[in-house]
Amino acid sequence: MLKGLLISYCFIVNVIGFIVMGRDKKLAKAHKWRIQEKTLWGLAVIGGAIGMTIAMNVFHHKTRHLLFKVGFPFLAIVDLVIFIILLR
Repeated sequence: MLKGLLISYCFIVNVIGFIVMGRDKKLAKAHKWRIQEKTLWGLAVIGGAIGMTIAMNVFHHKTRHLLFKVGFPFLAIVDLVIFIILLR
């Protein structure tokens, strides 16, 4: 049961991360108020970095910012390692 909850959490937080990055890109293109960077980083830190890294590439969003370009993939690897360890 605990593994099922962990898998569900991982899936949900990464889908949310993907959607949030897509939404931020849409807001950026419309020149509207954007999602704060601290919110993006917070979502990545709590496990959404994998979905957000994928979204960066799909939406071509934040790909010019070195901190995001390096930080999100790094956190994605950390998230993946943590999820694998917890699933054992």
